[in-house]
Amino acid sequence: MVISMNGYFQLVCDANQTYLCVYPPTSGGMAVSNSEIAEYLGSRGISYDSSAIASIAGASGNQQITINYTACSEVRESYKLVVGPDKMNAIARFYPPSKNGGMMTKQEFIADLSFKGIQYGIQEEEIERFFDNRTYCEDYIVAVGQQPRHGSDAYIEYYFNTDLSARPTLKEDGSVDFFNLNTISHCHAGDVLAKLFPEDPGDVGYSIEGEKIKPRDVKKKKLKFGRNIVISEDKLTITSEVDGHVTLVDDKVFVSDVLTVENVDNSTGNIEYDGNVQVNGNVCANFSVKAKGNVEVSGVVEGALVEAGGDIIIAKGMNGMGKGVLNAKGNVVAKFLENATVTALGYVSSESILHSTVYAGDEITVSGKRGFITGGRVCATNIVSVKTLGSSMGADTIVEVGADPTIKVRIQNLQWDIANASRVVKSVQPLIEASRQKQAKGIKVTPEQLQYVKSLIALHKVKEKEIEDKAQEMERLQESIGIYTNAKVEVTGVVFPGTKISIGDVSMVVQSEMKYCKFIKLDGDVKMTAI
Repeated sequence: MVISMNGYFQLVCDANQTYLCVYPPTSGGMAVSNSEIAEYLGSRGISYDSSAIASIAGASGNQQITINYTACSEVRESYKLVVGPDKMNAIARFYPPSKNGGMMTKQEFIADLSFKGIQYGIQEEEIERFFDNRTYCEDYIVAVGQQPRHGSDAYIEYYFNTDLSARPTLKEDGSVDFFNLNTISHCHAGDVLAKLFPEDPGDVGYSIEGEKIKPRDVKKKKLKFGRNIVISEDKLTITSEVDGHVTLVDDKVFVSDVLTVENVDNSTGNIEYDGNVQVNGNVCANFSVKAKGNVEVSGVVEGALVEAGGDIIIAKGMNGMGKGVLNAKGNVVAKFLENATVTALGYVSSESILHSTVYAGDEITVSGKRGFITGGRVCATNIVSVKTLGSSMGADTIVEVGADPTIKVRIQNLQWDIANASRVVKSVQPLIEASRQKQAKGIKVTPEQLQYVKSLIALHKVKEKEIEDKAQEMERLQESIGIYTNAKVEVTGVVFPGTKISIGDVSMVVQSEMKYCKFIKLDGDVKMTAI
């Protein structure tokens, strides 16, 4: 087997002249270049005839070329060292000694590398390869640095649904699927809820000069959780201790017990529970369900009270009978709402709303096959989206957007309180005035009468202060109405005449039937535009 070798050259120092022996490459090796020869001679201060060196290019076979006619000193075996710009490798290219020059030892070479600052990643085998079988004008990688091994950030895998913003989906037939909302993630005792995969810090690298190269910084994490959860000894796994409902809030895992009942009626009485409540049947009239979590009803809710710290989901809707109330700090989803009062700090979603009062902190969406709002009053901060709005029969329908409904409710309550306090002030004023007139005329009064008048005066002052404070609060709240400039009412079907639409502090009454339109506040008025 023929080994490929690069061409090389050797200096010969004679008594009266200096010349080069140039040897060609073998088996596809690289020929020595003129520039390499010139660099070698120049770095050693050896004068040469440049035209003689130029004649080397393209020649074949061994050559002996005189470069000058003066004697020069013998040259030892040497090498050229090239260090990479990132200091991660060093390449040595060896040159033979002159014909009678001295040889370099392996130990001498390694010591010279150390002197030049090469301390790490010395390639012993590569160096040994040269000194065992010297091959000149060939690159030998004599030192290799260690690249840093970059690590990875810690991460947590959750084994439950962490997206609780699911909304009802529209089915192909146009109806809304209220049965598969996936807004509750159930868990059982022993279920693994989450696993922590710790950060990998990586490994430090080194340049060939021994300088440390740090890997990139990584992020750490830890499992955060509430009650009803146990963590493993290695702090890497959390498991549920109970059957319940799991949620993720601000990267913290919570498990709440779920109370499940068939119906809320005489067999259960009123329900008040710290976690979530699942009603497989109906909530009957005159009963109440109060939960700090979510309330899910698979049947209907009649004239009952349902309060939730989270969402209220009613698969078959609610007939409030004029007395039913839903209060949710989250969202309300119901197939239909009829003759009910509904308040949600989030959104309200339904197929139909009939003769009800509905407040939503975000938006109200009435879609599906029917998708109508008829009669009553609906209020949302941002958007009311509906298919059919109002009624051809002339039922009074009011839609309000552009203000937080809770503010409007508070204003109404303040107005009511101010009116009541004013009536009290008006009723006690004549009694106080009459008592003062008696005292002015010198008419004596009994201690009981005097004490009664003092109580009237104290009541008068309290109510006047109450009127003043609540009037100031009402003024502040009224100033905040109308700040939601992007609020709108969207009608994808028809809106009937007589419907009142309010956006912030302005309103309009629809005078004629309109289709596929939206109502916005523009130039200080409510305007109808195309969707």
